[in-house]
Amino acid sequence: MTTATPPDRQEAPLLLDTEPPRTLSFSDQAAFWLNLGVSLIGFSGAAYVLFPTGHPPLPIAGALLATLVGTVAGIAMVAGTGAVGTRTGAPAMAVLRGLFGTKLSYLPTAANIVQCIGWGVYELTVIALGVSALTHDHVPHALVIVAGGVLSTVMAIWPLRVMHILRKYVAVAVGIALIYFTIQLLRQPIPAVTGTSWSGFFPAVDTTLAVSVSFVPLAADYTRHSRSARTAAGATVLGYSVAQFWCYLLGILAILQAGGDATRIFDTFLGVTAGWAFFAVLVLREADQSFANVYSTAMSIQNLLPRVDRRLLTLGVGVVVTLLALPVHDFSSYANFLYLIGSVFVPLSAVLIVDYFFGSGRHGWNLAQDAPTRPLMLLPWICGFVVYQLCNPGSIDWWVNFWTKVQDGIGFHPGWWSSASLFSWLVAAAVTAVLVVAQRRRAPADGRV
Repeated sequence: MTTATPPDRQEAPLLLDTEPPRTLSFSDQAAFWLNLGVSLIGFSGAAYVLFPTGHPPLPIAGALLATLVGTVAGIAMVAGTGAVGTRTGAPAMAVLRGLFGTKLSYLPTAANIVQCIGWGVYELTVIALGVSALTHDHVPHALVIVAGGVLSTVMAIWPLRVMHILRKYVAVAVGIALIYFTIQLLRQPIPAVTGTSWSGFFPAVDTTLAVSVSFVPLAADYTRHSRSARTAAGATVLGYSVAQFWCYLLGILAILQAGGDATRIFDTFLGVTAGWAFFAVLVLREADQSFANVYSTAMSIQNLLPRVDRRLLTLGVGVVVTLLALPVHDFSSYANFLYLIGSVFVPLSAVLIVDYFFGSGRHGWNLAQDAPTRPLMLLPWICGFVVYQLCNPGSIDWWVNFWTKVQDGIGFHPGWWSSASLFSWLVAAAVTAVLVVAQRRRAPADGRV
């Protein structure tokens, strides 16, 4: 007589075409996204919200409102793409077979592999920086990187079990740490911000939106194991929104109490009573960010190699990420490149959501290995990407110079009202909607598009 495997012992499929177990509850997913929403990067990233590049400082109320708007808008995009993963049961990059066809889906897949490996390296570097601040550089950098890489890889081999553990233990510990730091920081006077202006509001919105929307090409890797699309979407929005807003709130308070110097933000946390203990919780928690990037890289590669065991892919990715992270100490220049790659997924989420829920996806996408190519769906994606770069070309010199010349050529110069993420999403969604309407008019009698 055989007994069924308990839900918390079931694991993600080893091959791409295997039906995934639907074992993740609302609390499992909310806890997972809460953990992803809290990041050491987020604490220091609050500086770009409080002090938007090229603009005067935002008032504290403006910075918090920008954080709220950007976080909710970005994670709503993530939840929409995640809902597609729940309905189809396919991981994020395999879902794109239905949108573009299998061969064209390799384009965003390649971009996501580069992005996820890069962010995996970034997260290991952040963990090393956190340990360095915690131990005053007494632990060797290489030792921390290797330990973090091993932990992330092991977690990625058993992703569903890890998500259950995150709900039971890690999310609780993180919540306690956040509450403790909130109380300690609010007990101290909040320094006033002088010379403020609301002119940088939309750039600040873009900053927080860019962080949350970076999970668009990862979401379906996890929501495919949800019991319903509504559960997945609700847990994603609630868990991540609360966590990121809270994280940025603490970051703003810590930066102000550090005299506006974001490089001293860790010192602020460590300076409160028993701060080292709660800061250690947040440093260890950073491993789930690295785990998510390692696992999603493996799932992206599996879209290219569907018959290779994901555990072998995960092991290989973990080794590569760890080796790449060993010599890294300053990640600022590469981070700009990662944000550039990430910008391709803002308009992509619009094309995906509109076509799935209002276009051809209404009748079921073809996600097979031989799914036919749909080159026309590249048009709205490209349009959205161009709008994004016209509004915010980033910080890489040669790339900025190119788009500045384009801006001059067409007579368009973004102002305080410009939101690269929101504008590019809306343009991509609108162009996709036009294509959907045109396809419906040309559709055969059975209504398929």
